[in-house]
Amino acid sequence: MWKRDEAVKPPQPISPSSSPSPSPNPAVAPASSVPRTEASRRQERDVVNIGKSVIIKGELSGSEDLTIEGQVEGKIELRQNVLTIGPNGKIKAQVTAKTVVVEGQVQGNIAATERVDIRDNGTVDGDLIAPRVAIADGAHFRGAIDMQKQPGRGDAKPGDAKPPDAKPAEAKPAIPAPAAAASVAR
Repeated sequence: MWKRDEAVKPPQPISPSSSPSPSPNPAVAPASSVPRTEASRRQERDVVNIGKSVIIKGELSGSEDLTIEGQVEGKIELRQNVLTIGPNGKIKAQVTAKTVVVEGQVQGNIAATERVDIRDNGTVDGDLIAPRVAIADGAHFRGAIDMQKQPGRGDAKPGDAKPPDAKPAEAKPAIPAPAAAASVAR
């Protein structure tokens, strides 16, 4: 039977100086795609998931992005990472993260250094502290919002006379009112 397969496929000459050509068979991956697969696996490992059957009571901290589908009671700290509370997630905790995305339920205060995003089925019962807050249509929120900008990012500080992106007065064209009226009348 192996001779029959050889008849179907003509043998290809292999020369040591030529580089191997990519295989037309999609089931066989070329060697150059192997590092990409490892890189994508590494990216997937950088996001940790807590399943919906998991219950955590206490302090939760880490240095990776985290998605919670289960229940957490206590305190969550991911200061440099993204925290996503999935649709099945139920959180009773004080939350601190770089970015917080709420698709489930949160009971407690949320502090984010970049953004808080409450999606259309998300529920938050607590105060929000973040420079940017997004609350989708259909989301439930009860609490206070503090959107103070972080000092040191080029933002205005208390006591500044004008906002940082205000244009200088000389940037506006100076057209005297009578001259402008005269040119329109002609």
